[in-house]
Amino acid sequence: MRRFFTPFFMTLTAIVVLGYAYLAWRLAETAAGRLLLLVPALLVWSVPIIYWAGGRESRGRADELIHAAAYVCAGWLNFLLLCALVRELLLGLTWLVGAQALHARIQTEGVPVVFGASLAALALGMLVALRGPKLRRVAVPIAGLDPALEGFTVAQISDLHVGPTIGERYVRHVVERCNALRPDLIVLTGDIVDGSPQRLGRHVAPLGALRARHGVLFILGNHDCYSGAGRWIAHFRSLGLRVLLNEAALIRHGGAPLVVGGVVDPALQLSDPGIRPRPDLAAAPELGPGLRVLLAHNPALAELGRQAGFDLQLSGHTHAGQFFPWTLAVRMVHAPHVVGLSRAGDMWVYVNPGTGSWGPPVRFGSTTELTLLTLTRAATRTGAAT
Repeated sequence: MRRFFTPFFMTLTAIVVLGYAYLAWRLAETAAGRLLLLVPALLVWSVPIIYWAGGRESRGRADELIHAAAYVCAGWLNFLLLCALVRELLLGLTWLVGAQALHARIQTEGVPVVFGASLAALALGMLVALRGPKLRRVAVPIAGLDPALEGFTVAQISDLHVGPTIGERYVRHVVERCNALRPDLIVLTGDIVDGSPQRLGRHVAPLGALRARHGVLFILGNHDCYSGAGRWIAHFRSLGLRVLLNEAALIRHGGAPLVVGGVVDPALQLSDPGIRPRPDLAAAPELGPGLRVLLAHNPALAELGRQAGFDLQLSGHTHAGQFFPWTLAVRMVHAPHVVGLSRAGDMWVYVNPGTGSWGPPVRFGSTTELTLLTLTRAATRTGAAT
């Protein structure tokens, strides 16, 4: 019972109650209108309370539909609230300047416009999110790069979030596009699943078809830990993926060594308090000199990665905020490693904004991405992306 009274769930309840009260007060004049708003608000509130705090697992199609409906409703209510606030701003401005006729018109005709605009924003955001990831090619210049590694390519998949709104068809599409790039290495930087292997095994099966010259590497994200990290580690290994748990893989490409280290996510401590991210172990100094790439789901580990001597860190986690206004909030929380290429001292950090989407299947102000990184030799510390 105490799980229901944690700061997270108390805050969530307050947001849902206050948000509903405001929207019902300003946009609904009838009981039917208030009920129209109450149903999605209850759906949004119920999933975290019943499934997350209550500990209920998704067991069937009904549970998946409840999740999907709640996520879509959350996206719609987000845009409905934004559009309602824009209407409030216009009402205030017209009142201040004495434009009484326009003020009255916005007061009456503005409500259906608010509903229409919010639904249009939701539809556009879902279209962007579900059409599949955009390919982004990124050149990463490394000073003193071994000539044998010039042009080495890494395809990055991150934050697929296979679950209620992303299934086998989407995953297969990503795999086919990734394989078509013929990368030297494929990395999956966490948050691939939202659910158990029993429910999602069929949907993640296409990942077993990923092919690269030097194989496929996987690290845990926080969501991969929520449904049993041990079960997923075993499942991904059965698909042929190499799982890195505070350890490294040594790759030799044209005779040049490339050390790719991978760390566990801090969320693994929920089930195993004795395990934490250890970039120092993942650096594997015993493997000798060579370019070092760190796979760390959360970009907040960049400073530890830099201290461990890595040259490049590949991360995900932020989703670039996914949709407005969270795109702004995430920039404040995760700066400077929000999305794309950035620096942490002498180390490059690349943050993939997500090959899929979590929660609301919506992208508004960001996009899903399949990343192809190319190592290049450079004397200067500049980066380029196209």
